[in-house]
Formats: sequence, C-alpha cells, structure tokens
Amino acid sequence: MARFHLFALSALLGIASVSSFSVSTPFVCRSSNNNCVLKSAVAEEVETSTSTDVKEIRNIAVIAHVDHGKTTLVDALIRQSGVFRDEQQTEEAGERVMDSEDQEKERGITILAKNLAVMRNGVKMNIMDTPGHADFGGEVERILNMADGVLLVVDSVEGPKPQTRFVLDKALQKGMKALVVVNKIDRPAARPDFVVDTVFDLFAELDATDEQIDFRVVYASGLLGKSGDEPDELADDMGPLFDAIVEAIDPPVVESAEADDLQALVANIDYDNFKGRFGIARITNGMVRKGQAVALAHPNKPKKTGRINELFVFDNLGKREVEEASAGEIIMFTGLDVEIGDTLITNENGGANAAEPLTPIAVEQPTVRMTL
Repeated sequence: MARFHLFALSALLGIASVSSFSVSTPFVCRSSNNNCVLKSAVAEEVETSTSTDVKEIRNIAVIAHVDHGKTTLVDALIRQSGVFRDEQQTEEAGERVMDSEDQEKERGITILAKNLAVMRNGVKMNIMDTPGHADFGGEVERILNMADGVLLVVDSVEGPKPQTRFVLDKALQKGMKALVVVNKIDRPAARPDFVVDTVFDLFAELDATDEQIDFRVVYASGLLGKSGDEPDELADDMGPLFDAIVEAIDPPVVESAEADDLQALVANIDYDNFKGRFGIARITNGMVRKGQAVALAHPNKPKKTGRINELFVFDNLGKREVEEASAGEIIMFTGLDVEIGDTLITNENGGANAAEPLTPIAVEQPTVRMTL
C-alpha cells in the first residue's frame, strides 16, 4: 500500500490543510495545492522522445457547472480508452476515478484540476478535468492556459448555470472553440432542444465569434457510457464523443519548433517529498530535453536558471518519463524552484538566443475578500 502526503488548499474549509492518505488500488494519487495526478504502477517507463505529430494532439479542458456530470463523463472516456487492462482492474479502480482526494470523495465534487492523456485512433488527447464549483474558479482559469479547446458539459434538464457562464466566458476570451456536451440525456425529464437553445443564447450574450457560436453538439450519458449526435440515437459507447473531439477541437498552433524558441508557461505545480516541485506546463513553442540548461523567466521577477532533472508527459492516468518533448505537448518537469506564471525558456549559451517569457497567468480576483 502506497502512502503519499497531500497538500491541498481547501477553500471549503477556509484553511490550508495538510493530510496524508493511502490507496490500495493499482492507481495512486499524488496531489499538491494545485493539481492531482493519478499514476499507474507502470507509469514511469522511459521513452526516448515524444514524437507525436502536433496535428495528432488535442489539448482539451472539461468545464461545467457543479453536478452536471463532468467527472462521470471523463470517467466514461477513461474506461473506454483502454486504460484498464481488464474488468477486474476496472472494478478495483471504482467509480469517479478522477475524484481521488479525500475531500472530493466525501463531498462528491471536484476540487483539484487533474491531467490525464488517452490515445484514440492515433490521436493523443490531453484531457484536463476541472472543478465545477465557483469557489475553485481560479483553478479553472489556470488550466485553460494549457488547453486549445473545451468540452462544455451541460445538464440535459437544468441547462447552463452561473458557473457555466463563468468558465465559458474565460474560454471564449482566449479564443477557444467549445464542443458542447448535453449530458445526462438518459434522464426522463431531459429537454435537449431547450438546453441547446439556451446554450446558444449564452454564447451570444458572451460575444462569441461566428466561428465559436457555430459549436458542435454531442448528446451523452456519462453514467451509461453512451453518446451520439442525436438525443434519441445514442451509440453504445463514447465513440461519437471521441470522434467529435478530434473533429471539433483544433490541434495546437505552433509558431516554431526550434530548440532556442522554447516557451512553456507553467500553469500548475505538483509536489513530491523526494523530488520537490514539479512544474506542469504546455510547450507553446520549441522543444525541451532532459538535462537541458533552462531558465524560468517572469517579467516581474529575477530569472532562475538550472537544468531539467526529469521530464514527463501525461500517459493514461499517470505520467511517463521521456528524453525530450516538443511544442504542443503538456509536460511535467523537475530541477528548478518553479512557480505558477513562470515561463520555461532555454538557457543554452547563457540564454543568448532565448525567447521572451510569455504573459503571466492572470486569475480574476474574488468578489469578497476577508482578512482574518
């Protein structure tokens, strides 16, 4: 049985809490105050490189109002992507695989954003499950910096809710396309036409572009593991949703793949008692190698230099160590005292040809501020 220390900022409790927990399934969860990463027992195989063509990558964030079935939908995608070896391993993993932190299990909501990656017909999908509760909106804003598009999950009865508006507005401001998933379509009171109409009105109210407002719709039941392009014609699996992700979400846009042009904005961090901080970032331009001389740049802070000790990409429910990674990928790395908002750039030749740091992450300030 593996035991890890969990560092989680609990907005529900209003205090910073430190707890430890253990799991007995083949998967273990290690999380920090910013992220939770599930890892399989064989998740740290070393490969020579990540040679995935950028056109064969989709970086997507799953956003929704709380209780609209977002995490259950992600679980269905996981179970049908070949992550689990057999039925026994599926049963051992249990329900709501992504909500693995103690408070998440107790309260039945997602608190920490989590990354996973699945392969479907040669396309790698980096999927980011995000919180739906308004108290954790900052977590969603940070994660959107690693995505190229979003899955907007909406309840088939309730339609868009306040947090739906908040997270969709942030995605649209970043110029992202949204794939609308009308979830819980199996509910007897489902009203898909009404929900799609109200979602369209919401896009219009948020000043979506013509391209954004021409969104694709998929109907699904995360609980049953079914999806389809029509509410009354669902396939027996999530195949239509997988296909829609590939067709409706654009691959990463890369301006340069040259090593000197490395730019990777750190959007999240993880922590390990032995390895220290892990930076989690999406490579916007360039490429990075294990052992490379790099720097963390920020417009308002002194530059920090060092080397990449370990380099990972996300693979299924865990991470896989690699020798190098290229633009479009989402990576984890160790070796530097990383902070959210830093930009990872090259420091080869003293950084003489290094790119400029990207604009730091800006998170909307809370409506109410209290000093205790």
